[in-house]
Amino acid sequence: MAILDPADMDKDLSVGEVAERSGVAVSTIHFYESKGLIASWRSSGNQRRFPRDVLRRIAVIKVAQRLGVPLATIAQALKTLPDGRTPTAEDWKRLSAAWKADLDERIAVLTKLRDGLEGCIGCGCLSLGECPLRNPWDELSEDGPGPRLLDPR
Repeated sequence: MAILDPADMDKDLSVGEVAERSGVAVSTIHFYESKGLIASWRSSGNQRRFPRDVLRRIAVIKVAQRLGVPLATIAQALKTLPDGRTPTAEDWKRLSAAWKADLDERIAVLTKLRDGLEGCIGCGCLSLGECPLRNPWDELSEDGPGPRLLDPR
């Protein structure tokens, strides 16, 4: 890893430097850019250059992904940040608070699923007509067992 010269602190980064410093692949950086998560500009030599704040933005993206936040949701959140400024702890607090309710809801659903799974293993039925894990949205079960031909119209 190259040692950063303090004189270079105000300089923009190449895609390779961003990859090295952020720990993500160059292809991932290109992907993030194509999805509008980060932005670059082209130098006079047509080289892609990134402002330094992209490193913090990539860190936010990676943490949010580990939490299971979809990239589209991350992109919407990042659009609320001002361009040309490194995201702050206050920015992160605001972004993560917005994702907390969704995470709490997913945890509740998974807990309910886990608890239902324990009961299902206990009964062993896996009934198409009654099992909420095997067939949770079955509206035709009221018509009795067996297959149904659905009208494709």
